[in-house]
Amino acid sequence: MPEREPPAGTTDDVDLVTRSVLTASRLLVGISARSLAAVEERVTLPQFRMLMVLSTRGATKLVTLADLLQVAPSTAMRMVDRLIAAGLADRKPNPGNRRETLLQLTDEGRRTVADVTARRRTAIAEIVERLTPTQRLALIEALAAFNEAGGEPLAPARDDTEPHPLGWAMDMPAAGEG
Repeated sequence: MPEREPPAGTTDDVDLVTRSVLTASRLLVGISARSLAAVEERVTLPQFRMLMVLSTRGATKLVTLADLLQVAPSTAMRMVDRLIAAGLADRKPNPGNRRETLLQLTDEGRRTVADVTARRRTAIAEIVERLTPTQRLALIEALAAFNEAGGEPLAPARDDTEPHPLGWAMDMPAAGEG
């Protein structure tokens, strides 16, 4: 017998909202995976997360990248080495401290981020276009509240040249700090 949703107000709506967000999360992870399909031979999802951070923050120290990605510095270094080998990132001396190295995107890395982000935006827009204007407004309000509760800033507009990484709040120290 299929599971039926109880009438609104008869159960703890935190569970129902959580289940709905988990379902949406599956949908968004699928979109993310498909948006990476064209570059999957060169870039894994964790590596793309690193590209997004570098895209947003610019030249960044390895320890800062590791903190932002919540991985060990040795893991971040292996990821960086793979991105450098793929021609998507490179190292440069820190002009403020010659003992430090900064990591940054190459032109190819920036193109990769832009291409994947454009595919993701298109896929999401195709789904949103199926909603009525009233549903769109409700979704905007619900997601704005959800993102605010999670401390995540609004994604950039289509013509914004500064993408925000997915999954990180922007109150981290700037490149070269920390």
